[in-house]
Amino acid sequence: MVNETGSLRSFRHRNFRLLFFSNAVSNIGSWAQRIAQDWLVLELTGSGRDLGLVTGLQFLPSFLFSIWAGALADRLNKRKLLIFTNVGGGLTSLILGLLVITHNVQMWHVYLLAFALGAFGAIDAPVRQAFTAEMVGKSDLANAISLNSANFNAGRLIGPGISGLLIAAFHTGPSFILNALSYLFVILSLLVIRESDLFVDLKEKSQGKVREGLRYVRARRDLIAVMCTVFFAGTFGLNFQIYNALMAKNIFHKGPATFGFLGTILAIGSLSAALLSAKLDTKRSAKFIMAFATLFGSVVALSSLAPNFLIYALALPICGATALTTMIAANSYVQRTSDPQIRGRVMGIYLMVFMGGSPFFSPLIGWITVEIGIRQTIALCGGITAAATAITYAVLRSELRTPVSIKTEDVLESFYERS
Repeated sequence: MVNETGSLRSFRHRNFRLLFFSNAVSNIGSWAQRIAQDWLVLELTGSGRDLGLVTGLQFLPSFLFSIWAGALADRLNKRKLLIFTNVGGGLTSLILGLLVITHNVQMWHVYLLAFALGAFGAIDAPVRQAFTAEMVGKSDLANAISLNSANFNAGRLIGPGISGLLIAAFHTGPSFILNALSYLFVILSLLVIRESDLFVDLKEKSQGKVREGLRYVRARRDLIAVMCTVFFAGTFGLNFQIYNALMAKNIFHKGPATFGFLGTILAIGSLSAALLSAKLDTKRSAKFIMAFATLFGSVVALSSLAPNFLIYALALPICGATALTTMIAANSYVQRTSDPQIRGRVMGIYLMVFMGGSPFFSPLIGWITVEIGIRQTIALCGGITAAATAITYAVLRSELRTPVSIKTEDVLESFYERS
């Protein structure tokens, strides 16, 4: 029997248990593909500029589609939408894997399939976030978010290491095939989920207009502060796929197995933070989020000074812990304090802000690594994260009291009255 007040209390919901364990397999596959994709780009071009461009293309759909996907989440059946996105993601991974194994892969294939995978992910993310609330209900939502983050980072703990070994032995192709197969577990779980057990209030269904979500967020200055924080942390701080690949290959002159090991080391800190958050899922405020974002940026900047591989590797768990504490708290805060009627659209906006800067800045960051050096780029990006968060706090600190959940109709009425 799961303790109804403990850190694992979300497991008392059958639907959550089913999807949690299938996602554990899928997360391993996803992290295996991330490592393989980055290494494949370096094998084909050897350029940080191209690595940044691929990363930008993969996150571009988040900027283009997340807000619209959030509207779909408020209007349509979330389970069926998730089946669609997982089928699409699995097919893109399978195609790339087959191209690599048959020695037909070219960079334009990587660009195209990275964008396609990002498109399915951009639709999947806000729908999945909103679906979590339906699986566990509001009382267990913060706990479920923390457990999902722990799950994601457990995949990061295992996936990069597996991928590094596969690349060293068989090149990158098998890692893509592994990810394609992992999607099957999620699809099967979604097919057997009981919709009768979901926490769905028919009164919460709406027409899902995007502009209503934008108006709601605009009225919530605390949400604006949190979203500004995750924008800078996500855009400039969370670029470890670029940082680690170039530090491993170009600075420390290591191979793919070591590159995968760095991803695993990073995940130790991330997983620790996620597990701790599951116990402290009510200790989250906008000020807390911004304090940890500032700390995260500072730690990233300091990691650029690592004189050798060992010191750099030891800094990564601290980077991972501060990053995940920030992101889990922000995700939980936004979901927990948003009206369920409009939660899908709010999460779509949140994810667009969180990942929407990467398409534009990841190529720029890749270019900067070529122009001024990887260490200098890491220091610059960490400094921007810390400084921008501190400035946001200084501007909005008077409005960062933890709010009572604001009803959608109250917010929208005030806007319609003004207009």
